[in-house]
Amino acid sequence: MSKIKKHMNRKLLALALVLGLYSCNNKEEKNTKPDVVAVNIDTTTNPSTDFFQFANGGWIKNNPIPGEQSSWGIGNLVIEENNKRLREICEKAASSNAKQGSNDQKIGDFWTTAMDSAKIEKEGLSPLKIYLDKINAIADVNSLVYTVAECKKVGSSTLFSDYVGQDAKNSEVMAYQLNQGGLGLPEREYYFKTDSSTINIRNQYLNYISTILTMSGDDAVSANNAAKNILALETKLASASRKIEDLRDPYKNYNKMAVGDLAKMSSNLNWTSYMSTIGVTTKDSIIVGQPEFFKALNDLLKSVPINDWKAYVKFNFISDMAGVLPDAYGKASFDFNKLFSGAKERKPRWKRSINMIEGAMGEMLGQLYVKEFFNETAKKRYTVMVDAIKEALKDRIGQLSWMSDSTKQKAYTKLAAIKSKVGYPDKWKDFSSMEIGKESLAKNYMNSRLWWHNYEYNKLGKPVDRNEWDMYPQTYNAYYNPSNNEIVLPAGIFTIPGYRDEEVDDAVVYGYGGASTIGHEITHGFDDEGRQFDEKGNLVSWWTKSDEETFNKRAEVMIKQFDEFEPVKGYHINGKATLGENIADLGGILLGIEAFKKTTQFKENKMISGYTPMQRYFLGYSLGWLGHQREEQLKNRLMTDVHSPEKYRVNGPFVDVDEFYSTFNIKPGSPMYRADSLRVKIW
Repeated sequence: MSKIKKHMNRKLLALALVLGLYSCNNKEEKNTKPDVVAVNIDTTTNPSTDFFQFANGGWIKNNPIPGEQSSWGIGNLVIEENNKRLREICEKAASSNAKQGSNDQKIGDFWTTAMDSAKIEKEGLSPLKIYLDKINAIADVNSLVYTVAECKKVGSSTLFSDYVGQDAKNSEVMAYQLNQGGLGLPEREYYFKTDSSTINIRNQYLNYISTILTMSGDDAVSANNAAKNILALETKLASASRKIEDLRDPYKNYNKMAVGDLAKMSSNLNWTSYMSTIGVTTKDSIIVGQPEFFKALNDLLKSVPINDWKAYVKFNFISDMAGVLPDAYGKASFDFNKLFSGAKERKPRWKRSINMIEGAMGEMLGQLYVKEFFNETAKKRYTVMVDAIKEALKDRIGQLSWMSDSTKQKAYTKLAAIKSKVGYPDKWKDFSSMEIGKESLAKNYMNSRLWWHNYEYNKLGKPVDRNEWDMYPQTYNAYYNPSNNEIVLPAGIFTIPGYRDEEVDDAVVYGYGGASTIGHEITHGFDDEGRQFDEKGNLVSWWTKSDEETFNKRAEVMIKQFDEFEPVKGYHINGKATLGENIADLGGILLGIEAFKKTTQFKENKMISGYTPMQRYFLGYSLGWLGHQREEQLKNRLMTDVHSPEKYRVNGPFVDVDEFYSTFNIKPGSPMYRADSLRVKIW
């Protein structure tokens, strides 16, 4: 599901330039700006050869990736403008005489401590002393487990992943959930791939671990030995971890058990003590994602020397806090992580500070943000578009030849029940108990993490709040939540930087916002994973066996299609891991087309800048993925991301769309041609 990508991979609000559903026949005022899509075209590329390059190549050729960035595209342009506006908000808050406890006070004080580099350098590791003392005092498995819980509450997670979330099979209940985790590298395959690039990453990881431990006071020999032991330990954890594609099966990753049975799975971990420390009050059951991981962890807790675990927790804690520590720590972290990003320069402090404040109190910033940059009129525009896209899916379901009537009726029920959240929350969170002051950046950061930890764990035993948002209004992203059967569309997702509502025609809007965002997220409710949840958000089978088998066969065609793509030599797209996103991309395009066909612009069929309305629709969708990235980041994404790279989110689904062939006269033998029998046909 299109959760926060880290990717933060899609769209943040900029300069109050929010798109609207504006029909081209209302454009009477002369527009002196370049056409929003024609300006990006690479006229040297034929659309039947490489449509992504055709649609975006002109812009890419003229816009190299800046040194501080790992990628550069429309999302970055929006984020850059958004950062400037957030900086203005932070600086204004910092200079105001804000009332203690107010949002302005918290934002202003966090900003002040984040920008005070001299104070950060002077403090060194002292703000972490209370936690480093706990780590140094680890003497056995029980004290290890207690300390891990304490560190997790303030933002450093080791051993495994745990959280509070809706029970997949009973969406009215918030449940405590355990999953594999504890790895310092981005994904399990980094511990096992034997190509030269991955081997180098493991070697550099050893250097990074040693550097962090040495700077924190260990002698060089001890630090080097600890680094080797930590890598060996994490490799064992990785060996017990499921592959990324295997984490997409909601049934196999749902194992409910009584709290008392945890000891049978991993007796060496004192679950009663751990859960008490972490804040779990449930006496009932918990949900375990991958039981075999915890059985392996149980053995490791007994076989791995306690000093190795101690070094593991210490390294991870300091590394996780590197951004709020003196520059030497931040630079070491950047130097290592650029192996995955490819960035050549570290971002300036003010941008890093914005990122930290967003992570700490993004919704608090959002309250101030929407007052200036996203009004109720814009919110209503996109609410109307959601309804149009939902109606398009209803029509397409009715026309499906492979789905039985009984399953169709249940699909209609689920579709009608999808809740849409557009722009910003109707009710904001109460941050009054978050303690933020001017003492230190590290303390502010840890206090904010502790607030969020307590906020989430306090949900146990309470009714599910289906009105809550998991993203901020200014976020350049969107998501579908299967447990709530909802799509969440922050204000930032619809922005095209530099263009006002009235300057963009419906064709582009329906491609850019309708297909790549709204249609995409709605289709997630019916992709390989989302389709397994009913209209109330419960994991339950509502398909006939025959329909489910047919769906899986059609999905297999898409898996094979994307497995063929090799963006970097030796690195293929993982068709199974990316299946949900690829289905959502294709579904979004098809739904956008159906909705667009009902507009005045499509019916009048007038050309703009030499392109027909339907051509502009495909160009508008491609605009949503405008950009390019460094090879290091591309390799990392191919190993860790459930989204295909941007180029293949355009070229991949387009070859499965009949209207694409007729619109651009794609003929057999051209690279963008795919025989009808090989095209993906699901929704």
